[in-house]
Amino acid sequence: MRKSIHSPEYKHVLTTLVAMRKQAGLTQRDLAVRLGREHSFVWRVEVGERRLDVVEFFWVCQALGQDAGTVYQTLSKAFLKHPRTSFPEPDPMPKAADSGAPYQTSRRKY
Repeated sequence: MRKSIHSPEYKHVLTTLVAMRKQAGLTQRDLAVRLGREHSFVWRVEVGERRLDVVEFFWVCQALGQDAGTVYQTLSKAFLKHPRTSFPEPDPMPKAADSGAPYQTSRRKY
C-alpha cells in the first residue's frame, strides 16, 4: 500500500482546505493564529509536507468556520465519484452559519 500523503485523494483534501481558507479570507498566518500554532505549521500542511490527523482536521475545519462532518462528506463523495484518479477543483463549501462564538485560540503547542 502506498503512503496516503502522496495520493491524489490527499492532494484533493489539501486543495479543499486551501480553498476553504481562501474563501474565509484568511492568510496562512491568520489560520495559524486561530489554531494557536506557528505559521509554518499551516504552510507544511498545505504543501503536503505534514499530514493532518483526524483531530487536527476537525480543528482546522472549526477554525475555518466549517463543520468537519460536512467537509468530510463532501470529500467522501468526491472520492467515490473519482476513485483513484485525479480530482477536479473542489466545489466551494457552503458558508457556515455564524454561531456567534469566538474562535478558540489556546491550543496545546507541540
